[in-house]
Amino acid sequence: VQLQASGGGLVQVGGSLRLSCAESGSSLRINVVGWYRQAPGKERELVGLIDKDDNTNFADSVKGRFTIDRDPDKNVVYLQMNGLKPEDTATYYCTHLGWWGQGTQVTVSS
Repeated sequence: VQLQASGGGLVQVGGSLRLSCAESGSSLRINVVGWYRQAPGKERELVGLIDKDDNTNFADSVKGRFTIDRDPDKNVVYLQMNGLKPEDTATYYCTHLGWWGQGTQVTVSS
């Protein structure tokens, strides 16, 4: 199983980014897919997750700004981030079935 997160970049405060988590070797329909982030000097924290029935849950810090959806035909899960803030700056990771992808950097400039 291989996971790959992509779509990060530099964005201004209030901007949007859409991260992708692609998987090979398994189906993202199985079990829960999670998005985490880690800022420099801080512990990795849960951002949100989506289960096999497309139910989602989010950290309080991103509720109302971030959403998660999927494209089952492409075996990709997306993290849509709107209203970005400087404190959202971090490396973002997706995880599934105990596997972690390489992260993608998100930088929000003020």
